Amino acid sequence: MRNYECMYILSPEISEEETKQFVEKFANVITEQGGVITKMDLWGKRRLAYEVKKLKEGYYVLLLFQGEPAVAQELERIFKINESVIRYLVIRVDEAGTDANASVNAEAEVEVNVDTNVEAEVTIEADVNADAVVEEVEIEVEVETDTEDVDTAVEK
Repeated sequence: MRNYECMYILSPEISEEETKQFVEKFANVITEQGGVITKMDLWGKRRLAYEVKKLKEGYYVLLLFQGEPAVAQELERIFKINESVIRYLVIRVDEAGTDANASVNAEAEVEVNVDTNVEAEVTIEADVNADAVVEEVEIEVEVETDTEDVDTAVEK
């Protein structure tokens, strides 16, 4: 069984009794399909970030559940055909409880040791006039690296 997180928003125009019936109905869909609800959090009526179907508020519900992919598909199908559902999102979460895509975005640590020899020669000449100062700078830099160590570290 996989872990899923589901957030849906119900229309604020329906009564509290109807809201409770919808919440129970969606929870029953999960259990009837063989899923298990691990957490149900009723956030209540909240202001939407932007208008949806000319509505400024909605009733938020967060569900965490376990089940087969068919359970999530059936839940989404029911959300689509129900006019009281303004918005919904069902995502699969990994075993640690984070988004499955988070592992793709994780930063890889690579340790690279590069030995460099730097030699610099600087010459400054200044001609001081009342109007301008002229500087001439010459810099020579030599960098020697062992590319095998860098390529090996990057492959790791």
